[in-house]
Amino acid sequence: MAFPGDVYSSKCSARDALALISGKWVMLILPALAARPMRNGELLRRIEGISQKVLTQTLRQLERSGLIERLDFSERKAAHVEYRLTAVAHSLVDTLVALDKWAEHHFPELDAARERYDAEK
Repeated sequence: MAFPGDVYSSKCSARDALALISGKWVMLILPALAARPMRNGELLRRIEGISQKVLTQTLRQLERSGLIERLDFSERKAAHVEYRLTAVAHSLVDTLVALDKWAEHHFPELDAARERYDAEK
């Protein structure tokens, strides 16, 4: 029998999953990979502001957690590595894309609220 998840319990590893997927870069990397597998350099160009070091660390975390797969094409003439989403990550992407779209739609309101708050303090 599987343990029922309870994110409010300190003993539930679902919290680890939430901590992972709520990371700024994860919320950008997974939707970027939704359309197709990508190479490291493609991801670096697509996600402005991420460093190579942070991208590599985040990709390793995602691979370790079973959200992406690292595909090594070293036997080909043009050797390279690509990353693609796993089935479990595909089940998450629609939610992340919805959050991205929400942020794109509401950022002016959030910016204005922060400006008002900061002006009062």
